Amino acid sequence: MSWTATRLAFSRVQRRTFFSTPTRSYDLAKLVLVGRLGKDPELRTTKNDKEYVSYSVATSNFPPPPPNPDGTRLENGVTWHHIVSFNPTQNNYLRTLNKGSRVYVEANYELRDPDANADPSSPSGQRQIFLRHETIRVLTTPYQQETETTSDQV
Repeated sequence: MSWTATRLAFSRVQRRTFFSTPTRSYDLAKLVLVGRLGKDPELRTTKNDKEYVSYSVATSNFPPPPPNPDGTRLENGVTWHHIVSFNPTQNNYLRTLNKGSRVYVEANYELRDPDANADPSSPSGQRQIFLRHETIRVLTTPYQQETETTSDQV
């Protein structure tokens, strides 16, 4: 078979792309986090009485910053990420998670500009990062020390 015939035959075969989902015509800003839940997820309500779950994930800044000229190195910092979920089905699952669980989180990332009429020292007068929950996977559960009562302790 000639090169042209082989190429033509191959082009007729449907090729599988890397992604199995259809392409979308909009841009996407997504943040992937691996860290620990800072506290148990909380159920909250918006001003319009819509329920949502809010939770925080702590991540460490790694690798550590380079050493100072005197050879000392600054400690790794911790960054807190506040995430909200408006999906009722996922909210039920999120509420079962516990503080200290190591999680993998995917969240949509939105940068909100400050309100021009707000006080610059208030949260609405500052640029805000809004993270909307998309998926979560529990990697490890928190260590829980079990206390056992023996017959000697009665």
